Amino acid sequence: MDSMTPDQVRQRKAPRPAWWLATGFGSGYLKPAPGTWGSLAGLAAWLVLVWIVRGWALPSWVLLAAPPALALMAVWAADGVVKESGQKDPSFVVVDEWAGLWIALTPLLFTVTVQPQPWLLWTARLVAPFMLFRLFDIWKPGVVDRAQRLPGGWGVVMDDVLAGLLATLIVWPLDRWLGAQSLLHPGMWR
Repeated sequence: MDSMTPDQVRQRKAPRPAWWLATGFGSGYLKPAPGTWGSLAGLAAWLVLVWIVRGWALPSWVLLAAPPALALMAVWAADGVVKESGQKDPSFVVVDEWAGLWIALTPLLFTVTVQPQPWLLWTARLVAPFMLFRLFDIWKPGVVDRAQRLPGGWGVVMDDVLAGLLATLIVWPLDRWLGAQSLLHPGMWR
């Protein structure tokens, strides 16, 4: 930094789209556990996206296209931040958590009915993908761990994408079961 002029230092610290996206609009700077805070921000962003798409009667494919589109944007943003920061996988980069969590939440788009549902059921349906994604993201079983070895932004993002896919394998049947239980035992969720 000593060889940089004050203008260069200011330019390096200036907010740019890659930094904003990579840090989950700043949620990656929250401590402790920036990955968990970033995942919570990603959950909030997903809920807003669902609300916008359904409220404005946009086509449902928008919600299906959002996770892979976000994953590709995450690779771009993470790659830029990794190169600029000189860190392989900085903890403040949480857009990868957003992408993985959005993948884990995708089954909810197919199983949640339009019928009014109790608050407790909605909470269970959101907590399950969140917790499963965080479990696989932290544990990093097998191929999830190996994906981190990919270069640049791909290594930052792909382990979370795979953690999200693993979570989806459990979320899909679990969410269907939760929905069935709400119909069979409606008093249980009040």
